[in-house]
Parts: sequence; C-alpha cells; structure tokens
Amino acid sequence: MAGAGAFAEILDGEAYKYYSDGEWKKSASGKTVNIVNPSTRKTHYKVQACTQEEVNKVMEIAKSAQKAWAKTPLWKRAELLHKAAALLKEHKSPIAECLVKEIAKPAKDSVTEVVRSGDLISYCAEEGVRILGQGTFLVSDSFPGNERTKYCLTSKIPLGVVLAIPPFNYPVNLAVSKIAPALIAGNSLVLKPPTQGAVSCLHMVHCFHLAGFPKGLISCVTGKGSEIGDFLTMHPGVNCISFTGGDTGIAISKKAGMIPLQMELGGKDACIVLEDADLDLAAANIVKGGFSYSGQRCTAVKVVLVMDSVADSLVQKVNAKVAKLTVGPPEENCDITPVVSESSSNFIEGLVMDAKEKGATFCQPYKREGNLIWPLLLDNVRPDMRIAWEEPFGPILPVIRINSVEEGINHCNASNFGLQGCVFTRDINKAMLISDAMETGSVQINSAPARGPDHFPFQGLKDSGIGSQGVTNSINMMTKVKSTVINLPGPSYTMG
Repeated sequence: MAGAGAFAEILDGEAYKYYSDGEWKKSASGKTVNIVNPSTRKTHYKVQACTQEEVNKVMEIAKSAQKAWAKTPLWKRAELLHKAAALLKEHKSPIAECLVKEIAKPAKDSVTEVVRSGDLISYCAEEGVRILGQGTFLVSDSFPGNERTKYCLTSKIPLGVVLAIPPFNYPVNLAVSKIAPALIAGNSLVLKPPTQGAVSCLHMVHCFHLAGFPKGLISCVTGKGSEIGDFLTMHPGVNCISFTGGDTGIAISKKAGMIPLQMELGGKDACIVLEDADLDLAAANIVKGGFSYSGQRCTAVKVVLVMDSVADSLVQKVNAKVAKLTVGPPEENCDITPVVSESSSNFIEGLVMDAKEKGATFCQPYKREGNLIWPLLLDNVRPDMRIAWEEPFGPILPVIRINSVEEGINHCNASNFGLQGCVFTRDINKAMLISDAMETGSVQINSAPARGPDHFPFQGLKDSGIGSQGVTNSINMMTKVKSTVINLPGPSYTMG
C-alpha cells in the first residue's frame, strides 16, 4: 500500500515529504500542493511545497555529494543501481497504485511501467560499466607534420549536478531514464517530479534510498512550478538539465545557462498509409498507437495520412477496432481512462468542437463525462482544422486523406514537431525513401511510433527536442571528455 510498510517514513499525516540529504523532510513553508485524482476529480494526495531556500540547500548538498561519488569505483556504482532496480521491482504494487490514482494509468500498465523501470536501471548499470570503463589512446604522428612525441589519453568524466524533470505520463520510467545514467556516470541528481506523478516518484526515490546510495547524492523536491520551476532550471548549481514535457521545455532552453540540455518536448506523429499496405496491420497499430493510455503519449499516432484509394477500407477497419475499446476507470484496466486533468479535457474538447464546426466527419459521437473522453476518430480532416496540427494528448485521432505520397510527407514536414512518424507499405524501397524524407527523429516501418526498447536512441527534431535519449546516449550526454597529454623528450616508436 502506498505510504505504508517500507514507505511509511515518506508520509507525514496527509502529506508526503520531500527528500534531501538522505532524509525525508517537511518543508519549512508549511504549505502543500494538492494532487487531484483524474477519475474522481478530488484531491487524493498532498506533497510538500518546497521553498527556494530549500532548493538552494539541496543544490549545495548535491554539489558536495557529487565530489565524493565521482571517486566511487564504477563497479560499486553499478552494484547500488542493481540494488535499487531490485527494490523497485519488489515494491511494484504500491508504486503502481500511485500511478493509478495520480495519472489514471490502467493498473496493468502501471505495474509494467515500474518493472520496465527496474530493467532500465539494471541495463544502464551494465552499459555504464562498459562505456565508462573504456578510454581512447591517440599518438601525435597520425596527424601530418608530427613525430610521435605526444600520447593523448581520453576518458569520460561527470558533469556535476544533473537536474531531471520527467512528465506526468511516465513519471517513474522517464525519471529513472535520467537518474540511472546520471548516477552511473558519477553525477549527483536533483529530481523535480511533475505534480501529477509526484507521489509515484517519491516512492521510486525511496527505493534508491533503501538501496544505500550516499546522502545528498539524490534529492527530490516537490512544489509549484511557479515558485521553484524557473529557480531550479536557472540555478547556477545545475550543470545539466534533462527534461521531458511540453512547451515549457522551449522556455527552459532559452533561460538555461551554457550547460548541456536533453529535451523531449512532444510530437505530432504522423502515420502514412500507402495503397499497398497491409490494412489490417495498419489498423491494429493505428488503434494501439493512437488510443493506448488514452492517447497521452508523446509517441502516440496523432494524425493518419492515408491514400484516398484505400481510406474507406482503412477507416472501416479502424472503426471496428475502436468499437471494441473499453472505457472506464483505470482500476478496471480499461483501454480508455480519464485524461490527466480538467484543463486537458477542455483543451481536447476545443479541438473537437473546432473540427465539428469546420466539417470533419465524426465516426463516433463525441462523449465526455468529467475527464473521461470516449475514443473518437475524425475522418475527412482538412489542414485548416486545429486537430490537423495541434497535439491533443487525448483519445482523439484525425484522418487526412491524401492523393500522393508527397502530400503526406509535406504535411508531416510542415509541422513544427518532428519526434516520430511511421509508414505502412509492403515495399521496403518506398519505406526507406519516405523515412529519409520525413523530418522526424525516428521512423517506424510497419509499426506504430514507440519509445523503446529503452536502449534505442530516442530523439526529436525541430520543436520536439534537443539531443538524444536512450541508455547509451544519455550516459554519453551526462559526461564530457577529458584529455591528458604526455609529452615525450623525443620521438618514440614501438619496436622502432
């Protein structure tokens, strides 16, 4: 049960504590932030509203702890990460319970997220030992005009303090995807969880605490973004920011200092369906990609661009599958559960009403009860409709009929987003040409967009982000190269 048993010390009365210097603490502000259950629309949890002074203290401690951690052998860092992974899996039930109540994620998917996160931590520990255990050796005479009088040794060193900011939709998995690479690389870590998902993150952080990581190495501060958000991202003690979310990331990138940034900021992932496609395969992936977790995924299918000659058949097949989706509470493992907040629901409804006014074909009646929105396929969508371009982050999927491949590619590339896309065709040559033409970080061929497996590179172009994720890329991004050059008194050649 959340906040009980092994997690009893993280809860004080009705409010969860924040984590600093290896201890669970109440904020000196005396204030808390309410976390509303999307299903009931009532306050379900409360977390501390940390102050800027407390953030300063966390940063000071993190900087000091990092210096000692950088001297910790790689095998020891990996050993502690493996312990944290095991504890996370051991306590998957209470953490999954938090995900159900905070973000209305279906129960089975919530358990899957926690287990997947444990696997990610373990994989990162192993990969980190391999990557960071190697350096390079260069000799000077490989460059024209030089004798062999210099030896250059390079290694990867930590950046310092990494600020991790995960999103609400995968608060545990996208937190550990930042935490584990940072720690194995020798950095300290300050976590600012999303409001919806904060309690899940606090439970996850406690698993790292129980694993025995040094005091101050990991911190988790909760609070209102309006009070500590900019203060955190602009803090001089931060040496790297890894952020997953929306437009806020663009603002962060403009305000952050000269530090490395890893940003994933959403997408309008297009699904291009050609005339020769396996329509049953395409329909199954469109429904899975567009409606799983009620469409609240950066890599959800967000617009279908289908050749007009097969559009009727594809829409029919998609509609048949949409009709089988279950709608209801996350506790019952329904396919469609409430979206995260009332403001999200209202935004989605605005997109739907705009499409209705402009003549889109509603394949199902629009239905909403509170934050619960029934799945809706919109056919005959035109480029003048908001839903053609904006990211709904809900169970609404537009279909645009196209007359050529070029038309589909042009629509995809006209978006300010460029996260992922997918193409369905039996012709691999066409698929590769379309993939090359699509201005996105990844293209899936004959499958819906997806983030993962977690060791795959994951990145976006344009407003979809900066840098690349995935275990290896994240480890490399959270380090920098240091060179040591040995100067010899004269040329020296092996066996010379």
